[in-house]
Amino acid sequence: MYRRHNNGQISIKEFHLPFGGTLDPENRWVQLEGLIPWDELEETYAPQFSATIGAPAKSVRIAFGALYIKQKLRLTDEETVHQIIENAYVRVPRGIDSS
Repeated sequence: MYRRHNNGQISIKEFHLPFGGTLDPENRWVQLEGLIPWDELEETYAPQFSATIGAPAKSVRIAFGALYIKQKLRLTDEETVHQIIENAYVRVPRGIDSS
């Protein structure tokens, strides 16, 4: 099952770090976020899942984002998870698209 996740999604520019401040707009990950055609990816990704059966799939931002990070940095699955947890620039902010 897949549920669209664009409701409530804020932009990286609107995201404020828990300890204060914002993400650097010159950061490569921030710039990349604006280049990826998320809506087009979701249009291709969503039909791969049933609309009514099964547990909800992860959003396209989480699935594609994790794969991109893994490939770009040449990481193992485990190290990819660590990078996403530890690095605010590659993490989907909690509460925004955390399914």
